[in-house]
Amino acid sequence: MDLMVPLQTGGETPLYEQIYEYIKKEIRSGGLRAAVRLPSTRRLAEHLKVSRSTTQLAYDQLLAEGYIEAVPCRGYFVCETEGLLEISPGMGILPGTEKEKRPERELSRTGEKAAMDFSPGGIDLDSFPYGIWRKISKDTLVDGNRAMLLAGDRQGELSLREAVRDYLHAARGVSCTAEQIVIGAGNEYLLMLLMGVLGRSRKIAMESPTYKQAYRVLAGQGAEVVPVEMDGRGMKTDDLERSGADTAYVMPSHQFPTGIVMPVRRRQELLKWACEKEGRFLIEDDYDSEFRYKGKPVPALQGMGREDKVIYLGTFSQSIAAAIRISYMVLPPSLVPVYREQAGFYASTVSRIDQNILYQFLVKGHFERHLNRMRAVYREKHDSLLTALRPLERDFLVSGEYAGLHLLLTHRRAPERELIRLAGEAGAKVYGLSSCFIGDPEKASGSRTVLLGYASLTKDEILQGADRLVRAWNGL
Repeated sequence: MDLMVPLQTGGETPLYEQIYEYIKKEIRSGGLRAAVRLPSTRRLAEHLKVSRSTTQLAYDQLLAEGYIEAVPCRGYFVCETEGLLEISPGMGILPGTEKEKRPERELSRTGEKAAMDFSPGGIDLDSFPYGIWRKISKDTLVDGNRAMLLAGDRQGELSLREAVRDYLHAARGVSCTAEQIVIGAGNEYLLMLLMGVLGRSRKIAMESPTYKQAYRVLAGQGAEVVPVEMDGRGMKTDDLERSGADTAYVMPSHQFPTGIVMPVRRRQELLKWACEKEGRFLIEDDYDSEFRYKGKPVPALQGMGREDKVIYLGTFSQSIAAAIRISYMVLPPSLVPVYREQAGFYASTVSRIDQNILYQFLVKGHFERHLNRMRAVYREKHDSLLTALRPLERDFLVSGEYAGLHLLLTHRRAPERELIRLAGEAGAKVYGLSSCFIGDPEKASGSRTVLLGYASLTKDEILQGADRLVRAWNGL
């Protein structure tokens, strides 16, 4: 088949980008259905009267983002795109191919460098769009752009808040206005700001195990934090009611560290609990919902019809880079005037320069392309790790897979500390679930579960590390 791509020669948009955008749009709209064979790069180049390198560049980008696949000896075929993210139709410069020197592995807590560190907090820095970020940064700091050096909006630049609103609505089903969004440098800062809005006399329920940093921040602000047990669906609402809490902190899209994806029924139960008494709120931490590898994404709790009861938190640290310390908080409409009175006088903790770079990254389509590319990268790593760990299936239960950037291994008999010790002796660092428990120390002491993060490792490192774990744990 031939493609009738309406090229505009002599324009600002490169020809390969026009071809890329046209094919992508056709796939998205259903004009090109899954499994349809595309013309070869040579045939398309001859048909469009362009160079073959032009069509190859367009196909390479579509391959990287998962819109098409190359089948050896057969050609290019359209992929199933139901799980791909679509944020906006904005066009931008295609990601460059520049590669940066790979950073050294992070030091372990003991100060020793782990040979294979399965840290659940890492991300893939080799795939960071250095070229695009560098160009936007340079354009932001052009001569005479003095506005970027001013303090700016205390709540965060309106343009960025509008872009975040559009992204959240398209990708997560979040319903809000830009006035409800507060931009801040990391979730920790936003949680501290939130406690100034809600009041520090709050009694906050948290799942156990949970994200320990959020627990430290909330407890450090003077709130009474109570642990609530979980089952296979997330926080148990009966125990939540008995806890006497007036606020619940949950991670329904991918609970850390267990990896549980909260089903709709349990989400409805939480919303019902919040609506039963005045002043109750749910804090929804949606830290890595972008990475899901099986089934359709579950919409955010905030978008299920009672957004007046949900305080929504998200971050770009997981999806772009940890150093991009830009997070966002969506307040219920009733809390917006309270925020302005109690905390609206705090200056924004994110510079206008950084906010503008992220704004350009969002509206020009770079973030959409980056997420689609990273989803493919992480899926490959995820599948490689699961395959390499198959020899352990007899003695271990695998859980938390198919979403996020880590999975859990639970041994049928061996305690967590023994698993960590044997892995360390084999040259691999793994992380115990026990460090994530709050409340009853006995529950932590009985843990037989370790966390394996794979995002920051290359595929070869994943295979080598998994081989070391198999040799270390076989026969336990």
